[in-house]
Amino acid sequence: MLPEKTGDKPRRSRWKMPLVAILFIGGAAFLAFTGITSRQQSVAQLKNKSAARAVPAVIVAPPAVQPSIGILDLPGRLDAYYQAALFARVSGYVSSRNADIGTRVKTGDVLATIDAPDLDQQLSQAQSDLNNAKANAALADVTNRRFQALLPNSYVTQQGADEKKADLEAKNAMVKSAQANVDRLKALTAYKKIVAPFDGIVTVRNTDVGNLINTGSATGSEMFVVADVHKLRLYVNVPQAYVPMIPNGTVGILTVPERPGKKYEAKVEASSGAVDMASGTTRMQLVVDNAAGELMPGAYASVHLTVGNNHDVLVIPSSAILFDKAGLRVATVGPDDRVLLKQITIGRDRGATVEVASGLAPEDRIIESVPDGIIDGDRVNAKERPGSSTAPSSSNGPTPPNKG
Repeated sequence: MLPEKTGDKPRRSRWKMPLVAILFIGGAAFLAFTGITSRQQSVAQLKNKSAARAVPAVIVAPPAVQPSIGILDLPGRLDAYYQAALFARVSGYVSSRNADIGTRVKTGDVLATIDAPDLDQQLSQAQSDLNNAKANAALADVTNRRFQALLPNSYVTQQGADEKKADLEAKNAMVKSAQANVDRLKALTAYKKIVAPFDGIVTVRNTDVGNLINTGSATGSEMFVVADVHKLRLYVNVPQAYVPMIPNGTVGILTVPERPGKKYEAKVEASSGAVDMASGTTRMQLVVDNAAGELMPGAYASVHLTVGNNHDVLVIPSSAILFDKAGLRVATVGPDDRVLLKQITIGRDRGATVEVASGLAPEDRIIESVPDGIIDGDRVNAKERPGSSTAPSSSNGPTPPNKG
């Protein structure tokens, strides 16, 4: 009986060892499989997170529907409606002065008188030369008539008669020349008085009693400047895009810093009809009534002009526009959150916003600030701008344009 028990123990040991190995290998395989699966899940989650982060988040909103009307605020300078700089035409000394800066004058008022003795002597000499020429012409006339009366009876030769006739014509020409010289000096004599050419105010005085006036030298400064200020001109530079919206007759509101709170009407009177290449603007002239004399020529002024019309247009932020070799485009987002680039044309630039003339619909969802490198078909994480609606109302007021 004892030998049988001894033989069973080795048999059980041989079966026990393979079972332990199998269990060990199985456990190791399970742990390896679990680790690989967990790592694959982590990698997949990381890829999903990276992909989600790679999709840009954008703010979208439909274009605003607003009336195509706004206020254009332009700076300008006031100028007198008429202005004349008065220079001396004769040399001499200022003998009297009757006006100073700020003096209101009427047409023909004498502002100053010039004493010109040289001119007086030249006129006296020219008058004497005229009298001498007239006397010579009278003698030549008598002699010519005598020769013409004696010619039929052959008491004088034809040659002699022709000479006397020619001498008379020469003497008459001398009279005309002397008379023209007298008239010229008389006209210059009239310029000894500096007179106002029209009703206005003296804005500049550069002379005084006793000053030497020398017209023989290079042109100096004016003696007086007279300005008609019952109306003033206002010159402004209008950006090219707004020129067709401001025809002649357009009325604007003018303000000046020295009179806060006061407003004046200014009417567009003329346009230069050309664009300055340096500034891209057109010079326009407005007229302001200044019967009260409250405005001053040369002063800075600001004019507010209402431009555009009341028809509705689509308005988008300037930041929503893409400009590249393909032209002007806007990035819109479809229902599937995919980007669709649309070609547009701009009607009017308001500065922070622009009016879209074509290429967009009111229901389009536009990206207000376009990310770099965005192309058609890109997926985006679109979020509606707070306060926006899918159907914008036309009751929104116009956005004032930038100041030109």
